[in-house]
Amino acid sequence: MKCPACGNPDLKVIDSRPIEEGNSIRRRRECLQCAKRFTTFEMIEQAQIIVVKKDGSKEPFDRNKLVNGILKSTRKRSVDADAIVDEIETELQNTLRLEVPSVELGDMVLEKLRAIDEISYVRFASVYHEFTDVDSFMDELKKLKKKHGKAKKTPPRED
Repeated sequence: MKCPACGNPDLKVIDSRPIEEGNSIRRRRECLQCAKRFTTFEMIEQAQIIVVKKDGSKEPFDRNKLVNGILKSTRKRSVDADAIVDEIETELQNTLRLEVPSVELGDMVLEKLRAIDEISYVRFASVYHEFTDVDSFMDELKKLKKKHGKAKKTPPRED
């Protein structure tokens, strides 16, 4: 790094502070030649994750696309789509893999939704698994029921 005023590379750090929840650092620097002071910011560089689609094509991971897909299945449900995507994004960054198959990404969403809200899970699964008939939909419901033991009995509705 060089001084923006004189171009001298000899600088000293006067002050450092974490910002943005500790994901960035703000540093006050001073040039040892001209005594000019200036501020720099350092941020953690995150590797760009590439999503490998079913047809083999690749595209950059798009957080908004994933959030929007989850929002469709969680409509009128108390589920935080951003929190789910935060968790998934963190898990992907921690794997240090640069490419992730879209199927794996969808499975991660299903796993999170299954643990949080069964209705949202079924909604997402119906699109993700591309159910073409009622039987395939019912098969998924039966699998969900088996994983959670016997179904809870709900009282009859009063109309």
